[in-house]
Amino acid sequence: MIKSKAVAGVAALRPRPLSPYMTWRWHLTMLGSILHRATGFALYVGAILLAGWAAALAAGPTAYGQYMTLLGGVPGKIVLFGFTLAVFFHLGNGIRHLVWDSGLGFAPRTATATGAAVIGFAIVATLAVWGLAIVTGGFQ
Repeated sequence: MIKSKAVAGVAALRPRPLSPYMTWRWHLTMLGSILHRATGFALYVGAILLAGWAAALAAGPTAYGQYMTLLGGVPGKIVLFGFTLAVFFHLGNGIRHLVWDSGLGFAPRTATATGAAVIGFAIVATLAVWGLAIVTGGFQ
């Protein structure tokens, strides 16, 4: 005896497949992909900040002083720290993508290791740049 939910002459329908994102497990390479897109957007915001700095510089000492006061405050330094982190992450992950373009580094363990290396590089390089800036008097 065959148990089926089929109606006379109609085959039973299989369950509909789930969307792929509902079946994936989170891993470091997914995080790296999302962060690469996010840091790319952050670089656009940073470019606007850089253009604002150049415009303030061209506008004269008063405008430049006001802009530097804005960037020199705690919120400004947090934004600049995040921008520095975005630059280094995007740089490291861009190099990783160049290696991938040559056909290397796709093995799951290698991809996970290089993803961790890029995150580590971004954090260490950001802390080094900001530490150097603090030690040399780049902040008042």
